[in-house]
Amino acid sequence: MSERSFDVVVLGGGSGGYAAALRAAELGKNVALVEKDKLGGTCLHRGCIPTKALLHAAEVADAARDAASIGVRAHVDGIDPDALRAYREGIVAKKYKGLQGLVKARGITVVDGQGHLLPDRGVQVGDDVLRGTDVILATGSYSRSLPGLEIGGRIITSEQALALEHIPARVIVLGGGVIGVEFASVWRSFGVEVTIVEALDHLVPNEDVALSKGLERAFRKRGIGFSLGVRFASASQTDDGVSVVLEDGTSYDADYLLVAVGRGPSTAGLGLEEAGVLLERGFVQVDDRLRTHAAHVWAVGDIVPGLQLAHRGFAQGIFVAEQIAGLSPVAVPETQIPKVTYSSPEVASVGLTEAQAVTAHGADAVHSYEFNLAGNGKSEIIGTSGLVKVVRATNGPVLGVHLLGDRVGELITEGQLAVGWEAHPEDIAPLVHAHPTQSEALGEAFLALAGKPLHAL
Repeated sequence: MSERSFDVVVLGGGSGGYAAALRAAELGKNVALVEKDKLGGTCLHRGCIPTKALLHAAEVADAARDAASIGVRAHVDGIDPDALRAYREGIVAKKYKGLQGLVKARGITVVDGQGHLLPDRGVQVGDDVLRGTDVILATGSYSRSLPGLEIGGRIITSEQALALEHIPARVIVLGGGVIGVEFASVWRSFGVEVTIVEALDHLVPNEDVALSKGLERAFRKRGIGFSLGVRFASASQTDDGVSVVLEDGTSYDADYLLVAVGRGPSTAGLGLEEAGVLLERGFVQVDDRLRTHAAHVWAVGDIVPGLQLAHRGFAQGIFVAEQIAGLSPVAVPETQIPKVTYSSPEVASVGLTEAQAVTAHGADAVHSYEFNLAGNGKSEIIGTSGLVKVVRATNGPVLGVHLLGDRVGELITEGQLAVGWEAHPEDIAPLVHAHPTQSEALGEAFLALAGKPLHAL
C-alpha cells in the first residue's frame, strides 16, 4: 500500500467536487480528485446536460408542429431515437472533454476508483491512500424509489429513461417534481401518452401555488394527464407493460413506469461515520460553513441537506476551496439560490413563496403582484403563456420572484439579484428593460408593486 500527501483531497468528481478542485488548484493548492466513474458526475453524464438536450429537441419538435400558424411550412415525420441519442451524447462528450482538459491544465491529480474515507483525513482508493490536509466530500446522489417498489425491467429511473433506445407509446411518471415534470414534457412533445402521479396536491409542489396551478393548466392543454393528492399503492409488470394502482383504487397501464420521487445522498459504505462524520438519514451534517464534525473534513452538494441542484453544489465547492485557502467567502442562503424546471412551459423561482412569506412575516406584512404574460409582446411572439409573480414585504424589499413561461429560466437571475440585494420594487422600477423582451414582464411587476402600474389596472 502506497501513501501520497496533498493539500486537498476531493472525494467525488461531480459539480461540487470538480468546482472545489479547480478553485483550490487556482488558489495554489496541490489537489487530488477521486472519481469512481467519470468527471462531471450525474449532472454532466446522466442528468442536467443530457436531459436539457432532450428538452431542446422537444422544443424543436413542438415548433415544427406549430410552424404553419406563423406562416412557415414544416412538419414532423417522427423522432429518430438513434439521431437523438447521437446529438445528446455529442454534447455530453464535448463538455466532458473540455472538463478533462481544464482539470489537467490546473495540475489536478485525478485518481480513478471508489474512494473510502479513513480517520485522519485519508482517502483509500484500492491499495493507495491519499492523505489530505483537508478533505472535501462530494459524492453526490442516486435516484430513490419507494418501499417495495423495485427498479428493473419496465420500472425505470431517469438514468434508464435516458438509455431507452426507442420512444415508448405510453408512460406513467411517478412524482410531479422537477425530474418527473421535465421527462413528462419531453415525452409528450415526442408524441407519448403521459400520466403523472403525484401524492401531493400540486405539480412542482415546492413552488409557489400560482406557478403550480399555471403549470397544471398548461399541461392539461398539452394533453399531459395527472393525478394529484392520491398516493401510489402498487405496481406490477409483464414483458409487455406495467400497471400502477393508487390507494383509491384508480389504475393506469403503460409501457413504462418512470420513478421520479427524488434523490438520496450517496454516502453509504464510504467509511464516513467511522471517520467521525455525522450522518442523519444518510445526509452529511455540516455547520453554516460546510464543515463536518470531523476536523478538516468538509461536504458539498447533494449529500448536504437542502436543495439538490448542480449550481448549488458548484457554488459550495468554490466556497469551501476558498475557505481552505484562507479566504472569507460569503455564504449564500438557500433562499437566494434560483431554481428552474426546464419543462414547457418553464418554471423558475428564487426567494420565498407567498405562503412562506406570510408564515415568516404575517399576512399583513406581505404584498404580492402577478403580471400575466399575455400582456408581454415577446411572449406573444414566441407563443407562450404564463406569469410573473413578485412577493414583497409591505413597504419593504422583494422577498421572492416566481416565473412561469417558455424561456423564463433565463430571467431568474434578475430576480436573484433583487432578492439577494434586498432591493425594494421602488429601486428597480426606474430601471429600463429592453423592448420587446420577456424581461419587461418583470419590469411591469416591479412597477406595479412600486405603485405605478403601466399596463395593469
